Amino acid sequence: MSTIPELRELESLLELGKGHLEVNVACEVSAGGKRFPVYQLALGNPDPNLPAIGFFGGIHGLERIGTQVLLCFLRGLLARLSWDRSLHHLLKDVRLVFMPLINPGGMWQSTRCNPQGVDLMRNAPIEAEGRVPFLLGGHRISPRLPWYRGAAGGAMESENQALCRIVQEELLARPFSIAVDCHSGFGLRDRVWFPHAHSMHPIANLAEILALEELFRQAQPNNRYLFEPQSRQYRTHGDVWDYLYLQAQQDKSKTFLPLTLEMGSWLWVKKNPRQLFSRHGMFNPTVEHRLHRVLRRHSVWLDFLMRAAGGYDSWLVTGPKRCRMQEHAVARWYRP
Repeated sequence: MSTIPELRELESLLELGKGHLEVNVACEVSAGGKRFPVYQLALGNPDPNLPAIGFFGGIHGLERIGTQVLLCFLRGLLARLSWDRSLHHLLKDVRLVFMPLINPGGMWQSTRCNPQGVDLMRNAPIEAEGRVPFLLGGHRISPRLPWYRGAAGGAMESENQALCRIVQEELLARPFSIAVDCHSGFGLRDRVWFPHAHSMHPIANLAEILALEELFRQAQPNNRYLFEPQSRQYRTHGDVWDYLYLQAQQDKSKTFLPLTLEMGSWLWVKKNPRQLFSRHGMFNPTVEHRLHRVLRRHSVWLDFLMRAAGGYDSWLVTGPKRCRMQEHAVARWYRP
């Protein structure tokens, strides 16, 4: 039996979802003499002509809350399958893909990096434009330092290779897809980041990001998410979502929107300063009622994204309106 609570919970969901979930082991990783599976789950219609959404978490082993949010959301979906007809109708029109725990070795070791000392979000073969923050932006000095990218010229880590393969097969081949990657550890607000992380240059799909944000604010007017390009905060080398987004841009007939949910862990520390004395507490809510509140709040966001992906053809903007929205988005996020 796994020694990682989140992996035990994930494997219990595999039993609960029998008959509904498609389950694959995308790769296996070793840490401290143990081997851990990296699971890929799928639910919904496999037709490649339909839209899809991918839910990803656990890229940084210390940020357990990202995996916990996804497992809570998935458990709710599986429980609803026994009675929720509207969910069954939705799943006829959309494909759901889950990789809730991409870095089990890092989670077992309570480290940000994987067991080889590599930060998986600095590991893709992509270089930042201009200067990046020292260490934080990714470096090749030593795996003993945080934010290590891996050796120059080396292949991506096995966890990232599995992630990229799943995204390429399940998301990029479809006419429309969304990816949401759940993290914690930045600021006093929950942020929704989108590419680029390596460049200040606006992405080609700003209009779609803006349309999605407006749709969410209409559906959930009391939300407090802050949408922004990651480069507005800092730039990094090796961002895996930049790498996949640039691959997706080779086919202009398809739309791929990679989003990162960056949960504001400073808010949890502010309310409970003792968490500063714990590596776990710096990135995760430790008080039980606060954990439950976080799980509830972000399940609303994930449910919205699932429905937005399923009905994408009803809200995507085209023609002159799209041009105006692209200009508005550039003015909002890229001009002083």
